[in-house]
Amino acid sequence: MLPSLRAAGRPNLIFILADDLGYAELGCYGQKVIHTPNLDRMAAEGMTFTQFYAGATVCAPSRSVLMTGQHQGHTRIRGNSPDSHAAAAALQKEDTTIARVLQSEGYTTAMIGKWGLGSTGDASTGLPANQGFDEFFGFLDHVHAHNHYPDHLWRNETRVPLPNIVTPVGERGGGYAKDGILYADDLGTDEALKFVSRHHPGPFFLYWSFIMPHANNERNRALHNGAEVPDFGPYAGEDWPEPDKGQAAMITRLDGYVGRILDKLDELGIAGETLVIFSSDNGPHNESSHNLARFQPAGPLRGIKRDLTDGGIRVPAIARWPGKIAAGSASGHVAYFGDFFATACEVAGAEVPAGLDSVSFAPTLLGTPEKQLKHEFLYWEFHEGGFHQAVLHQGRWKGIRSKSIRNPIVLHDLAADLGESRDLASEHPEIVEKIKSYLDGARTDAADWPVR
Repeated sequence: MLPSLRAAGRPNLIFILADDLGYAELGCYGQKVIHTPNLDRMAAEGMTFTQFYAGATVCAPSRSVLMTGQHQGHTRIRGNSPDSHAAAAALQKEDTTIARVLQSEGYTTAMIGKWGLGSTGDASTGLPANQGFDEFFGFLDHVHAHNHYPDHLWRNETRVPLPNIVTPVGERGGGYAKDGILYADDLGTDEALKFVSRHHPGPFFLYWSFIMPHANNERNRALHNGAEVPDFGPYAGEDWPEPDKGQAAMITRLDGYVGRILDKLDELGIAGETLVIFSSDNGPHNESSHNLARFQPAGPLRGIKRDLTDGGIRVPAIARWPGKIAAGSASGHVAYFGDFFATACEVAGAEVPAGLDSVSFAPTLLGTPEKQLKHEFLYWEFHEGGFHQAVLHQGRWKGIRSKSIRNPIVLHDLAADLGESRDLASEHPEIVEKIKSYLDGARTDAADWPVR
């Protein structure tokens, strides 16, 4: 633990997670069309990371990496399971989450919003209450969370009926609002503000996971705009299709929620005692049929959600901690979701459990980069349409193997080719060999997530 942290006591921790927000969908990351004044203010008051990675290119495994501090080849949930109630979609009793560690250190813990790591029934081991959270309000599984106007949410393990009338689709619990009255992220924001107000000065840990700007994948595309939002806000008068207006409005509305929590911390006088981190679970989506060309959501990066190029996994990350993090600072330190575990432990004065793939980035946050440890390799995999793997070596060399372990590795130099347009494998066989050697031991076997 760094000396300056020992003197500072144990800060409150808030991790705010957007759903399917692209690297360049915020003004502070180059967005020109969508308005995000509050997140831009958060960046001006804190630190932006320019090479921060999600745990995976889809939601469930990315959240599993965040909670367990293990990369995708080691964490429990390595893909989006077709059955969100199955054991493959749930954390187990033997898994250790950052919430459980912080809870054991005297933190009051809450999860608000989209959980996605265990639902009711056979997967009950993964319920938030069984993974270290004192309080929970929101969606248990990711299919239910497709609907921004659900007919119920969960408070701990109690189903809370809502007055929304939902048109069900299929057998997996999805649907879309026939009569939408209460918007899920509005309700979640109210809960987050109440939690902070109840439990200040702390210490507390709030994991606040938005549904926005994820699309409603259950809607009838011909009849229903999947970019569900109560209104189009400042974009109502734009000559755009409704999915474009909805996408922009969701992000600006999300930005407003973040502004409310920052204002609440200032109002309570605990901003200087609270580390707030904002990020996204994977790259941008196009599932509401909005126009990607209008918003350029991945900026200079190639790919979107479900791709292992950087557009699918590099995400915005902003950290604010007044008096500790230099205002208006930026860092090129290479970090990923799994590193939050060790970072939270360091600032809370907790011991990091053995067996994690987690490197604290607290030295970077506190302006002591000379003390910052670095990953030699970062790892991802993807289980849809075959078995795909990606490796980042020394923050520069990106190796991707698509569809099968029998296929060759494609190599990109991110330092010279941020858009990953050129395959340099034949020019750097020694780098390819290092990546191949790493891949030989990069993952543990998992019956639910086999190599193919």
